[in-house]
Amino acid sequence: MRSVQEHLAAVLAACGPVTPLDVVLHDAAGCVLAADVVAPADLPPFSVAACDGYALASVDAQVPGVGTLPVVHDVRPGTGGPLRLVPGQAVRIASGAPLPLGADAVVPIEQTDHGAVVVTVPHDVRPGQYVRPAGLDARGGDVVLAAGTRLGSRQLGLAAALGRNRLTVHPTPRVVLLAVGDELKEPGTAAGPGFVHEADRYALEAAVRDAGGAPVRAPILPDDRAGLRESIEDQLVRADLVVVTGGLSELANDTVKDVLAVLGDVRLDQVAMTPGRRQGFGTLGSATGSDRAVPVFALPGHPVGALVSFEVFVRPALRTMSGRAMVFRPSVAADIGRDWTSPAGVRQFVPATVVGDPDVGYEATVLGDPDSPSLADVAHADAYVVVSEAERTVRAGRVLQCMVLEG
Repeated sequence: MRSVQEHLAAVLAACGPVTPLDVVLHDAAGCVLAADVVAPADLPPFSVAACDGYALASVDAQVPGVGTLPVVHDVRPGTGGPLRLVPGQAVRIASGAPLPLGADAVVPIEQTDHGAVVVTVPHDVRPGQYVRPAGLDARGGDVVLAAGTRLGSRQLGLAAALGRNRLTVHPTPRVVLLAVGDELKEPGTAAGPGFVHEADRYALEAAVRDAGGAPVRAPILPDDRAGLRESIEDQLVRADLVVVTGGLSELANDTVKDVLAVLGDVRLDQVAMTPGRRQGFGTLGSATGSDRAVPVFALPGHPVGALVSFEVFVRPALRTMSGRAMVFRPSVAADIGRDWTSPAGVRQFVPATVVGDPDVGYEATVLGDPDSPSLADVAHADAYVVVSEAERTVRAGRVLQCMVLEG
């Protein structure tokens, strides 16, 4: 039997970041930078007005008895570089326009008499007020966005302001989700005796998206070797990662093991964990002559086992492929509220809710039967209590690590 750590190490060793691509700015949203972004010049390149008003030298407003200044010009954005201001004068200026040389402050228009020829200004004008100095947003030559940064609205706004219309990123991995089983029916259709509604692809679709991937939900596949092989080969063209659920037993009708064996280098193991003991992992493409090695996970068909397996193995792999720095879920040490006996020699993942904070500590409430968690238990959980392989008896008050799923 393979340990959780052994299986996870094999997964992470085979799942490096997706090959970087140079993409247009709007396609970079949600991706992770693969190369630093360096400011080519100061941003803004010169001092600009932070509001509509009057630009002047602050010392001119502070001269005793002087409350008015002649208005000699109007300055708007997009009218070229800064003009030079003669001492003792003011210019009417729009927000974002270049500050005239010789001016060091802007008086907001609402603090004046709105004069067009001569303007009355207050005496308490401070140097630098309502001015955005050159280089405030970025200094030329500085790394303003480091490789490994996930690109959201703020980061893309900065890149655009620097004049960048393309960025080098690790593209969002495309994850194809396949569910295998003669007994599976689509939700919304009738499921007679012996059939069940397929839930894995819908659950994992959301999990993949939450982890930063782009899920592709393929149609349900029957336990048919030829059909399964054809479907996987078709999906390899667009997949960066393949996840197959179901079909992992040793019975004659379960086809996944046989099909994966001829499509690549895939290993199926009993992993020392519960739920989700039966696991498969490897790469596809080597046996088909493809020049791409696509990682593949074979997960248990039961949704509880599939979801736990995703959190433990697939999510870290997917985030590694995305170029993320934070690969694993956060964990907290929580006080356990009840007793139970954990299976010998396996790592147990128990659905729970966790409350508390770093100052007062955390408490975990286990949901349902730890030996056989239900899908409803998982649906209401926001954490998994992790019981180590060496732990047999869990007592109320024991402090254990909890993998935090939300928040």
